Amino acid sequence: MAKDNGINRRDFLRTGAAALGGGLLYLSAGGQAEAGSEKLMQTLTSPTTFPSPKRLSDITHALAQRGLSGEFGRATVSAGVKLEDLMDVTGVSEEMRCAHAIEFIAERAPLRILPGERIVGSATYNEAVHHAIPIYNKGSVSHTTLGFDKALRVGYKGLRKEIEDRQTRGGLDDKGADVLNAMKLCLDAAGLWHGRHLKQLSELIAQSSGDEKAGYERVYANLRSVPENTPTTFAEAVQSLWFMYAFQRLCGNWSGIGRIDEMLGPYLKHDLASGKTTLDEAREDLAHFWVKGTEWIGGIEGRGSGDAQHYQNIVLAGVDAHGNEITNEVTYLVLDVVEELHISDYPIAVRLNSHTPDKLLKRIAEVQRHGGGIVAVYNEDVVIKSLCKFGYPLDEARRFANDGCWEAIVPGKTNFIYSPQDTLLMLQKALPLSGDTKGNPDYPDFDGLYAAFAKELQTAVDAHNAGADGYSVGGGPAPLVSLMIEGCIEKARGYYDRGPKYTVLAPHMGGIANTANSLLAIKKLVYDEKLLTLSEFLDILGSDWEGQENLRRMVLSRIEFYGNDSDEADAMVKRVFDDYTSMAAKVRERNGVLRPAGISTFGREIEWRAHRTATADGHRKGEILATNFSPSPGTDKIGPTAALKSYCKMDFSNLPNIGTVELKVLPASVKGEQGVRALVGLMKSFVKLGGCFMHIDVVDTAMLLDAQRHPEKYPNLSVRIAGWSARFATMDKNWQDMVIGRTQQAV
Repeated sequence: MAKDNGINRRDFLRTGAAALGGGLLYLSAGGQAEAGSEKLMQTLTSPTTFPSPKRLSDITHALAQRGLSGEFGRATVSAGVKLEDLMDVTGVSEEMRCAHAIEFIAERAPLRILPGERIVGSATYNEAVHHAIPIYNKGSVSHTTLGFDKALRVGYKGLRKEIEDRQTRGGLDDKGADVLNAMKLCLDAAGLWHGRHLKQLSELIAQSSGDEKAGYERVYANLRSVPENTPTTFAEAVQSLWFMYAFQRLCGNWSGIGRIDEMLGPYLKHDLASGKTTLDEAREDLAHFWVKGTEWIGGIEGRGSGDAQHYQNIVLAGVDAHGNEITNEVTYLVLDVVEELHISDYPIAVRLNSHTPDKLLKRIAEVQRHGGGIVAVYNEDVVIKSLCKFGYPLDEARRFANDGCWEAIVPGKTNFIYSPQDTLLMLQKALPLSGDTKGNPDYPDFDGLYAAFAKELQTAVDAHNAGADGYSVGGGPAPLVSLMIEGCIEKARGYYDRGPKYTVLAPHMGGIANTANSLLAIKKLVYDEKLLTLSEFLDILGSDWEGQENLRRMVLSRIEFYGNDSDEADAMVKRVFDDYTSMAAKVRERNGVLRPAGISTFGREIEWRAHRTATADGHRKGEILATNFSPSPGTDKIGPTAALKSYCKMDFSNLPNIGTVELKVLPASVKGEQGVRALVGLMKSFVKLGGCFMHIDVVDTAMLLDAQRHPEKYPNLSVRIAGWSARFATMDKNWQDMVIGRTQQAV
């Protein structure tokens, strides 16, 4: 960890060379790379056969490599103290205790300012990496996107004035007064952290010379008045956005970033017109924003579901609140940066619509084929329709971003969380599949069996609604987050106490593909073809298909399941989908809590194996089954277009909290201009057919298998997991097997 007086140029050279494997980069007195840049590029290129372009400077690449190597994440430190060690908390409310902890964080957290970086502000406490508030030592906030757009527009000064105006109007109870005072203390803390950076920059300017000094002076000038005030230039806006975001991270909060091109585009347009910057300079500024996003790599030891799961999602393109397309130069510069640096820590979702220009579609495809699953796409025509149908005003629906995965929320106004449930477990309860078949129900027809399943599904929805009724009432303090959520200041209530304009607890069902496939298999084998009785079939499943391998293989090979554009199979999925969404829609809101339906697994198909028996669609107990709303692995046999057609037969206007389809595409099939056109065609079909959210990950299964055996060869190989991408080497075998098991498609 850098000391508070900064890391000097000599340290940068030493640690930078070490991070690059020793001697790969040599810097001149002015800090420019003189040799080894070709080798450096090789360390950052994507794992596919497509070379990354070289637009960014060698210093930017060097900083990116240091971040990707985990140097900064491993350097995070524990705060080492708790609030009670620093002050007498007797009689101090929890709200103010949290605010005081944030004040101490701002005062004590190590600073990191490196030569060559264009923006500063680092989250250096390891507790934050682990989703906790340092010093306060309690859980922090995630699954939301804060109102960075508003904060950028009005500055901390505007937020402070809003609090003071609310205090002046009066009518506050003791709790309300306390909440507002805690928010003001958080603003003071943010100002303290800002002042420490300016002081350190001043010292570094005094100690340096030449290009290094000029670099520090540029950073100082861009940071001097923001985020307290509104930015006046693009460079200031990039610095202000990062600084606000970094302070939230430092204090443990994992927020999405939101619509970065809508926020920053007007500043860039103005600066380009006035000659204050160039596209190349602006690209470098944005690249350093991306480099800062790598600062937690290596901060968590051990392997599990992968790194880069800090919900720092970014949304690009689409319409604004008035229905005007916002795609601008920032949109394309972001895609440039992602293509070149291949940093997966900011999962990107591009909002497509029926009028999306071919230029943008082509650019997305060019980036997607580098792999990593970093860029996914919404069909905003469908998402906006679903949000309006659910009850959001049109202007709010048009503003949608996400919670840090893909669930659609109104950014800066929403307290969000979801509740996952497994529909396969509901089917098991209806049958039941236990191995002891003496108590198995005897359904005379399929409709009777399906009705029993639907009853279990309704029970699950009812249980969700009962739990949601008391959600987020009198919850824990979150004054720093509350500052940037509309409603909290006006109501003088915190994020977890119904302060936000929208409080959302969404039901999410998983396992729908295998549930519907199992229902179809039972219908065909037991009721239509009468090859065996229900009791016999349940005995087979209860024994995990033991002695029935031929039957199991027949089920897998003869029945066309979801993902093959089969009307019969897709109708069964649609029946489950329609029943679930209609059940959820009956209680849109109750007790102040919205309940928009969603479909997801987010990797829970791995942990759900423990309660899942063998399935009627040919799977043994313990297999990893379908992810999210994708086909079950290996059952989508015809190709990506068929899989997409099956998915798009659902009416996603009834699924306001989104359900996604994932496609794993063979790199060899997207080579050249023809390959780009194929990906563009897939995206156009997705929009035209009425899809909702789609991941395309271009990666070779053979490479994944090799990376599983030899992780040292692929340290930066990224893959899409669910709402996030992660470096393959940081995942344990179960999660790696889940990604490997997805059907390899050729477009």
